[in-house]
Amino acid sequence: MSNYPLSYKLSWLPRFLKPSLAGDAQDFSPMAETLIDSAPRQTMRLAFVGDISAVANRGAPDCDPAIKALLGGADLGIGNCESPVVDRPSAALGTRLGTHHAMSELFLAEALAAVGIARERLVLSLANNHVLDQGVAGFDETVAALLRLGIRTIGLAADGPVVPVQVGSLNVGFAAFTLWRNADEKLFAGRVSMDSDSAGWPRAGLDLLCAVPHWDWEFRHFPRAETRVLARRLAGQGVGLIAGHHAHVVQPVERIHKTVVAYGLGDFLGTAFARQPWPGRIGSILIVEVSADAGTCGTIASYQMHPFMRLRAGDRERLVVVEALEGRVRDKVEGRLKAVFP
Repeated sequence: MSNYPLSYKLSWLPRFLKPSLAGDAQDFSPMAETLIDSAPRQTMRLAFVGDISAVANRGAPDCDPAIKALLGGADLGIGNCESPVVDRPSAALGTRLGTHHAMSELFLAEALAAVGIARERLVLSLANNHVLDQGVAGFDETVAALLRLGIRTIGLAADGPVVPVQVGSLNVGFAAFTLWRNADEKLFAGRVSMDSDSAGWPRAGLDLLCAVPHWDWEFRHFPRAETRVLARRLAGQGVGLIAGHHAHVVQPVERIHKTVVAYGLGDFLGTAFARQPWPGRIGSILIVEVSADAGTCGTIASYQMHPFMRLRAGDRERLVVVEALEGRVRDKVEGRLKAVFP
């Protein structure tokens, strides 16, 4: 069984149709900030994207050249693999209805190429509520498919809570975990990381420890109090960067001492039906520059959220930077971003 409270389940459809803006942007940090007064001579660029799924796309998305250039210029990309990667879905009816996710290996490869993400410079989290949507066999098939594609994975229980990844001269540890399950805990245990207690996470040899949590409640632009408490606990235990998923809408950034917390990046590729209300089609790419200089190695030099919109283009989506939107659509998107980010 899933672990969603009844109040969560009852609120899902109303919040999907009208994402909540309950909260105050003034409690949070700006969309972009420089954190080191003297710019490092050398930095490594991390590009975080949101949830990746094939629910809203029958083929690879169309992508704004500006987005493709932004992602192609990163030293490492990090995202959430929201759909199991399988040749043939075992949960056929649920997959057609959209309650169960699935995407093919070919779709994922073509989608990544379309948006400018090199597979050898990509890390995908499998710590999410949908990873067992196609059963244990689908989970195993997903792990094997990503291995064939040359994509590194995080969030697998077998790999331990922290996976070190070499990014240039930096050793970055990624700790992905999910607080939510769409299946029984027994299926997740031993397969998917659910460990949010960072006190026991290994840190030896790491220049930066980054958490990639699947947390919070869906379709709410501001994180719940419990989510912010967890963020503070992670920051207090040495996590320097947190990039969250699951809300399916953009959420604000918060500075907790030296830790940068991006609560939710929204969907990178649509995960909740092919067509949905416009606030749920706003996503963001988080670019983080990490110092590689000797004196400040592993320190976040700057961050910037780059919002974009997913528009319909026939049987797929078209990813467009906000600056390229026109008319009423642009006005609405800019208004929503101003409501979320101070």
